[in-house]
Amino acid sequence: MTPLRLRGEINALNQQYSQLRQITRADVMSGFRPGAIPSIAVLVLLPVLVALGFWQLDRAEQKRQMLAAHQLQEVAAPISLNQLEGLTDTAYVRVKLQGSFDSNHSLLLDNRIRDGHAGVEVLQPFYDQASGLWVLLNRGWLPWPDRRVTPAFSTPDSQLQLNASVYQPLGDGLQLQDVAASSAWPKLITKVDAKALWQQLGRAGLAAELRIEPGPAAFETQWPVVSMSPDKHLGYAVQWFAMALTLLGLFIYLGVHNAREPHNEPKHHHA
Repeated sequence: MTPLRLRGEINALNQQYSQLRQITRADVMSGFRPGAIPSIAVLVLLPVLVALGFWQLDRAEQKRQMLAAHQLQEVAAPISLNQLEGLTDTAYVRVKLQGSFDSNHSLLLDNRIRDGHAGVEVLQPFYDQASGLWVLLNRGWLPWPDRRVTPAFSTPDSQLQLNASVYQPLGDGLQLQDVAASSAWPKLITKVDAKALWQQLGRAGLAAELRIEPGPAAFETQWPVVSMSPDKHLGYAVQWFAMALTLLGLFIYLGVHNAREPHNEPKHHHA
C-alpha cells in the first residue's frame, strides 16, 4: 500500500467530513434526515475508525525508525559495555564482550515459532570481564518438538570473545514472569526482564537483553527486526480510513434519501 494512495484516502475522508459540517440548519430540518440511530452510530464509530487509522500510521513510522536504526548499527563497529553505559539511545547497538557464561542460571523463552516449528530461545548470564558487569545474552533459537522433555543444549566453559547487539522491544518491553515460582533451572518463561533476574541473583547487570551474533556459542539466530512491516501497517491504515469513508458516505446517502421520501399523509374519504 503506497503512501500516495493513503494520502488520497485521507484527503477524501477530509472532504466528506467537510461536506457534512457544511450542512446548514435548514438542510438538517428539511433536506437531510438520517435519523437518530444512524447519527449516534456515526458519532460513535467515525472517530474510532479514524483514530485506528492514524494509530496504524504511527505504528508504521515506529517500524520504519526501528529498521533504519538497525541498518545503521549493523555496519557500526562494536563498542565496550563501558561505552554503552554512556549512551542515551542503545537500541541495536553492537557491543563486544569477553568473559564466560553462567550455565547454572539459564532461561528458556517459550512460544518461539520459526518456520512453523515450536521452540525456545536460550538466554544465559554472561560475565564481561572488562566492565565487571553481567549481561543477559540470548544465544538463539532451539527446536522443542517434545514438550515432555526439556530442550538439551551445551554451554561453553571457556573464556570467549563475542559480539552481540542490544535488543529493543516494542511496547512495554519484556518482563520476567514467575522467575521465583520454581527453584529449578533452567526456568521456562514467556517474558524476560533482565533487571529482575539480576535482582534475584544479587548481581550487577545490564538491564537489557543482548542478542548474540552468529558464532561458536550461538544457536539459530536470524531474528526479525519487526514482526510486521511498515507496509502492512499502511495497508491496515488504508482499510480503517476506507471504512470511515464508507460509513460517512452511507450516512450522507441515508440522510438525503430519507429527506426525499414523500411523507404519508392521511387520506380523506368523502361520503
